[in-house]
Amino acid sequence: MSEFDADPPEASEASEAPEALEVEGSGEPNFAQVFFPARPKALRPRARLRQQGAPTRAQVRSGEPEGSNPVYVDWLCEQSMLQDAKEIANQFSGLGSMWQNPFARPDPRAAVQTASVWFTAYPISMITRRGESFLGTLADPDLWSAFEHIGIHGVHTGPVKRAGGLSGWNPTPSVDGHFDRIGTHIDELFGTEEDFREMCRVAAEHEGTVIDDIVPGHTGKGADFRLAELGVGDYPGIYHMVSIPPEEWHLLPDVPEGRDSANLDEVDEMALTEAGHIIGELQRVIFHVPGVKDTNWSATAPVTGPDGVTRRWVYLHYFKEGQPSINWLDPTFAGMRLVIGDALHSIGDLGSGGLRLDANGFLGVERTLEVGPAWSEGHPLSEAANQLIGSMVRKVGGFTFQELNLSIEDIRDTAAGGADLSYDFITRPAYHHALATGDTEFLRLALREAQRLGVDAAGLVHALQNHDELTYELVHFASRHRDDVFTFRGGEVTGAELAETVRGELTGTLTGDAAPYNLVFTTNGIASTTASVITGALGFRDLDALTDEQVEQVRRAHLLLAMYNALQPGVFALSGWDLVGALPIPAEQIADLLREGDTRWIHRPAYDLLDVAPDEQWSTSGMPRARTLYGPVDRQLEDPDSFVTRLREILHLRGYFAVATTRQVDVPDVAHPAMLVMVHEYEQVPGQLQVTVLNFSADPISGTVISERLEPGSRLMDMGDGSVFGQVDQLHGFHVELDGFAGLALLVSPPRQEAS
Repeated sequence: MSEFDADPPEASEASEAPEALEVEGSGEPNFAQVFFPARPKALRPRARLRQQGAPTRAQVRSGEPEGSNPVYVDWLCEQSMLQDAKEIANQFSGLGSMWQNPFARPDPRAAVQTASVWFTAYPISMITRRGESFLGTLADPDLWSAFEHIGIHGVHTGPVKRAGGLSGWNPTPSVDGHFDRIGTHIDELFGTEEDFREMCRVAAEHEGTVIDDIVPGHTGKGADFRLAELGVGDYPGIYHMVSIPPEEWHLLPDVPEGRDSANLDEVDEMALTEAGHIIGELQRVIFHVPGVKDTNWSATAPVTGPDGVTRRWVYLHYFKEGQPSINWLDPTFAGMRLVIGDALHSIGDLGSGGLRLDANGFLGVERTLEVGPAWSEGHPLSEAANQLIGSMVRKVGGFTFQELNLSIEDIRDTAAGGADLSYDFITRPAYHHALATGDTEFLRLALREAQRLGVDAAGLVHALQNHDELTYELVHFASRHRDDVFTFRGGEVTGAELAETVRGELTGTLTGDAAPYNLVFTTNGIASTTASVITGALGFRDLDALTDEQVEQVRRAHLLLAMYNALQPGVFALSGWDLVGALPIPAEQIADLLREGDTRWIHRPAYDLLDVAPDEQWSTSGMPRARTLYGPVDRQLEDPDSFVTRLREILHLRGYFAVATTRQVDVPDVAHPAMLVMVHEYEQVPGQLQVTVLNFSADPISGTVISERLEPGSRLMDMGDGSVFGQVDQLHGFHVELDGFAGLALLVSPPRQEAS
């Protein structure tokens, strides 16, 4: 079969099915289950944090929001994440239950068994019923019933805690989609802590789990940063910040009226480096925008603390100016305490089963003796810090995954003792390139490079769209391996040349005149939805003129990308934008959001999963409703030809045959450039293999699949309907024919041994 158009066989019919395979969610008992079967699966401290919010009218009238006002300083301390961390830690210390979970080594397969298919939400983009919060919507039993029917058992909420900053007494908005966290509490914009706990309860009723976010790399400019500026207690130790003596303020840029800081240009950065205050230039300037962000350093305006001392600080921010970086090696360990407290609150109090670690690859910086930039990526401190976070979360019964866009070695090394899972930045740009070019050579190269360097595909989160750009940085090839030689298209190229070629082909096909609805995002990637990547790859320039036939082509290509990500080991993740087939927001409709160059806002339109508010044209956060190709999920489930219904069939195969916990053992050469073959091994059944064959072109293809892993005489079963497909020939191969954008999933059983 070349389509997944039938349910897998029932157990009584599956004569070719592997005997020892288990449906997802099962597995061997762990240490805690064996020795402490009655212990709750997750810690649930009874104590709750005190209420957090704006100051009372009496407090506001008590004085000005400045360091000389003790009422203001005390209020900042009450609002701070560091203070929350102290209270949270006290709830966990001294409990015997803190020692009942194994924690030293990451366990990706255990994390995958917890939930191997995730829905990745984005709070500001979900349309809710009038008067209902985002978290209330995610606690809807009808939504979880739909998720369970589709085969989704994990929901990654996205960032839902308080974010942005403080200016005096007043909150300021987030500068990075709520990834500039300033509080441990749930942001009232998205609901309440009780909403979150109810969501976790409903999820458990539907065999699901909830995954929250923490940000180990930075905060926003909230109470903790304002207290650091004031020089209060341990707070300056949270951040990479240096107090500059007044006699050297001439080295600092002026801060414009109405601003609280100014970015250093390259001259300022060099002057402060030579003066011995900062480590200077880092390996790259993420989100570089000339005149807006020239370096990774900014200087504050003068701030007078409770001690009467007026200070100006220079602080590090890998990302935006409103995201000061956390210092993981300050003697106070204040930053570490803040992050761990936030993690414990999410797992032990709110009820999350897992955590995403945002910006966790940039936790160590060090000046080098050589001429050139400071060491800021792949630093051992990042590995050590991630091991602490991952171990703590495992200690309390959860798991973590990291979004680490560095080299393959960095992903491997950071995961060795840290996060249980890593986002698949290895093959994500490669499978987009395969679709854009109809050639899987670079995708095969990336898959093999991961295997060669020891990255287990089962430890990766293979995703369609999320809130970020579809990155094409190709850091592995463009930085660490820029001078290494790779074989590509019949010749030898350096890593830098390979990265440049792939980036050029992606932008040439998916942006510009070819696809004006997609936009380049600084030097990082392309702002687009999955659907608009596909329309660009198919050459559909006008999204308002798509025909029914073209929409079906998009749907088939979208399902192909789902097959690629789902029919291999690891987690498969998809978003609401994927489920409804969202298209980007026209740039002119959100011009204010794009003013500073953050084009990612075009791929974050609002969507309504269950058609709960058909007349609403905006989310409660103000994002305009998406133009969609597929429509609401509940309506799609009634249509046997819809995207969601056909996706459900793919996920049913994945779960029934336990593909998620196999091991990828071969990515062989192919008979046609558009073909991709992945061979996976069942570790618990010797000789049992699963083979995924995909066609990344719109045209039919045929050819022979050959892999040394395939034993001659092995029997082939079509996993789509349980039918006999054939057997492996003496050359370790078999013939396949695939329609355009089609896939084939086969179960390979070793030859029967003749009885002696």
